Amino acid sequence: MPEVKIIRKWVEDPQQAKIDVAMSRGYYADARRAVLEMQPDPIIEMIRSAGLRGRGGAGAPCGMKWGFMPKAPTAERPSYLICNADESEPGTYNNHELMQFDPHQLIEGMIISAYALRVRTMFIYIRGEMVLTAKVLADALAEAYAKGFLGENIFGSDFSTDLILHRGAGAYICGEETALMDSLEGRRGHPRSKPPFPAVQGLYGMPTTINNVETLCNVKHIVAHGVEWYRAMGTEKSTGTKIFSVSGHVNKPGNYEVVMGTPLMELIEIAGGVRTGHQLKAVIPGGSSMPMIPKDVCEQATLDFEGLQKCGTAVGSGGFMVFDDTTDIVQVCEVIARFYKNESCGKCVPCRIGTDFLHKIIQRITRGQGRREDIALLKGTCINLAGEKMMDSRSFCALGDAAAWPIIWGGLKHFQNEFDYWIENRQSPVGLPAGQSATL
Repeated sequence: MPEVKIIRKWVEDPQQAKIDVAMSRGYYADARRAVLEMQPDPIIEMIRSAGLRGRGGAGAPCGMKWGFMPKAPTAERPSYLICNADESEPGTYNNHELMQFDPHQLIEGMIISAYALRVRTMFIYIRGEMVLTAKVLADALAEAYAKGFLGENIFGSDFSTDLILHRGAGAYICGEETALMDSLEGRRGHPRSKPPFPAVQGLYGMPTTINNVETLCNVKHIVAHGVEWYRAMGTEKSTGTKIFSVSGHVNKPGNYEVVMGTPLMELIEIAGGVRTGHQLKAVIPGGSSMPMIPKDVCEQATLDFEGLQKCGTAVGSGGFMVFDDTTDIVQVCEVIARFYKNESCGKCVPCRIGTDFLHKIIQRITRGQGRREDIALLKGTCINLAGEKMMDSRSFCALGDAAAWPIIWGGLKHFQNEFDYWIENRQSPVGLPAGQSATL
C-alpha cells in the first residue's frame, strides 16, 4: 500500500503557510460552513462516528472526549480547548512539520473544534525549542485574525473564539496533558492526579479538552468529506491515516502518511528499505516510550492501534525508529533509560527513583561491570517477583510506564540474550566497546 497524502498534502510547498495560498486550495471553507450551517452537537457526533482516535499517544476516541464537555458553558465557567504541540517524544517530528509548513490546516481544525465544543478561548502550547515554527504559527494566526476567521463574530456569525500561542520551556513532562496545564497556568510542569479529568476540572479549574496537532488537523477533513469517506480508510477500530516519523537505519528517513492497518514492513519499504548491505533487527514503532519489536514480529505487525497492541507495543506518537543488525540493543536501552531519568519531573517515587535505578543498572552492564543478578534487578524494578507492577502504572503520569516498557517489554523480552552476552563477556555482541553509547 503506497503512501497517501491527506494531512501532508501540501507540506512540501513553501508557500502553503501563507493564508492566501491556503485559501486558494479551499482552506477555511469548511470552518465557514461548520459555523454558519451546522450545529455543534452534530459535529461532535460526526467525529465520534468517524472513529477518530487521538494521534498523540494513548489513542483515546476523540468524539468520546469531546462528549464529556459541558453543552452550555457560561462566562463564570467557560470551556477551553488546548492543542498539545509540545512534541518531545524522541523519534517524533510529524506535528512539527504540520505546524511549520501547513499552519492554517491546524488553525482551521481548531476553529471547527472550538465551535463544536462551544469554546471561547483556545491555546496552542508549542515546544519552546521550535523557535522558527512558533514564528510561522504566530504569523498565520495574525493572518487569520486579519481575515476575521478568529476573534469576534467569526465569518459574520454570532460565534466568537480566540486562539493564543504559548511557548513552553522544553520539559518533556509538559507533553503530558495535566503537566501542560500546570505550565500554561504559570507553574512548574507537574502531572496532576486523575480524577478529576480535564473535561471536568482542567485549565484554571474549568472544563478542558486537549488534543494534539495531528488529531485536530483530521477534524477539517472529516467535516469536508464526511464520516463514510474517513471510515473507508483503515480498520474498523483504527480509522483514517497516521503520520509516522521514520528514522534510523533506512535509506530515506522522513515523515510518511499511511492508511491505518498498513503492514509495518511496507512502511520500511516506503522509506527506502533498510540501508544497503544490512538486515532489519528491530523497530520501535511509536516513539522511545514504546517497546521495540524484533524482525519476526515486525513481519506480522500492522500499523494500527489493535494490530500493534497484539504485538506487544503501540502506535504511540508515531516515532518509528528502525534498527539494523549493527545495533546493540543493550546500548539502545541505556540511551532510553538515561533520557527518562533526565526528564522525570521527580514528583513521585516510582518514577524519580525507578528511572535512576534502571539507568544505573544498564549503565553498569554497558561499562563491562554487569552482574548476573542485574537481569533480575531490572525486571524487579519494573515488576516484582509477585508479578505486581512497580514502576509500571504506579506514577502520577505515564512517564514511569514510558521508562519501564522499553526495557522489560522490549529489550529484555526479545533481546535478553544480548544482556546476557554483555554480562558474561564484558563486551558488546556487535562490537561496540564498553562505555560507548549507541545513538538513537
